[in-house]
Amino acid sequence: MAKGGAPEIIDIGDIMSEKSRLFVKDDEKNLRLDSFLTIYNPGVSRSRIQKIIDEGLVKVNNVTAKKNHRLKPGSVVDYSPPVEEELVLTPEALPLDILYEDREIIVVNKPQGMVVHPAPGNPKGTLVHALLHHYKPLANMKNRRRPGIVHRLDKDTSGVMVVAKNDAVQEALINQIKRRGFKRIYVSLLHGLVAQDRGIIDAPIGRDPLNRKRMTVIYENSKNAITHFRVIERLGSYTFMELELKTGRTHQIRVHMSHLKHPVVGDTKYGRGRNNLGFKSQALHAKILGFKHPKTGNYMEFETGPPEHFMRALDYLGYRGKGDKWTI
Repeated sequence: MAKGGAPEIIDIGDIMSEKSRLFVKDDEKNLRLDSFLTIYNPGVSRSRIQKIIDEGLVKVNNVTAKKNHRLKPGSVVDYSPPVEEELVLTPEALPLDILYEDREIIVVNKPQGMVVHPAPGNPKGTLVHALLHHYKPLANMKNRRRPGIVHRLDKDTSGVMVVAKNDAVQEALINQIKRRGFKRIYVSLLHGLVAQDRGIIDAPIGRDPLNRKRMTVIYENSKNAITHFRVIERLGSYTFMELELKTGRTHQIRVHMSHLKHPVVGDTKYGRGRNNLGFKSQALHAKILGFKHPKTGNYMEFETGPPEHFMRALDYLGYRGKGDKWTI
């Protein structure tokens, strides 16, 4: 449980934990204390972190430190996780593609370009704002900033998500994800021709020591990451692929595909970005989401096809699939 009794939020991928002790690594030598804490609290502004340091709430090797303190490898940083500033969420009448709804859950097909919940730089127009307009009781949930959200998709990844309608259901779904009880299958268009028809990528993922805003395959300070893949069709110099997450790390598919030298088409963070297919962001879609209903225990599975612009690109490349059931 997170601070204040609200359940912690699960990334389709990483489980957010409230760290109160951090150890400075060799590659973090000479970093300013405020910069260091900003890296490990990406949802909190640097000015907010500086204020917390100025209030004497951060210690380095048991000594209260200043924001411009330069860190040494092996130093121990103790701090209270920044409390998110009060946020007033105003419901917005934004379009929602609802696949299923009952008294406990809402299953939606999130469009590409929509942020899941408010964050610095995205104070409005999120999925949460739309959900609050659709189902007003969400505003009464304990987690006021992310009511009902139990997992995430990146802003530019489209596809299936499930949302809880109350605190008990939110916690139950979070626990199911922790036990790896969710089935999560994506489709993606990749650069190059993947040689194997099927395979398993077992490569740990951690923060890139050369660019702390990126993740990478790395064998120190990382978490295990496993992705199963299956080639749907090879299309010219591209591969249309189905990928199943067996773990869920931040940007897992994008990092694994980049590691294999077959980056996701349109991926500006881990790939080439530029392409001749019209993709301005990653060609990645959450196709299938399966889980047990938090109240009945019955298994439920939902599936959607990629968005229209994704399908147009596949048609341009000569993809042979047709209709909603487009996999082989």
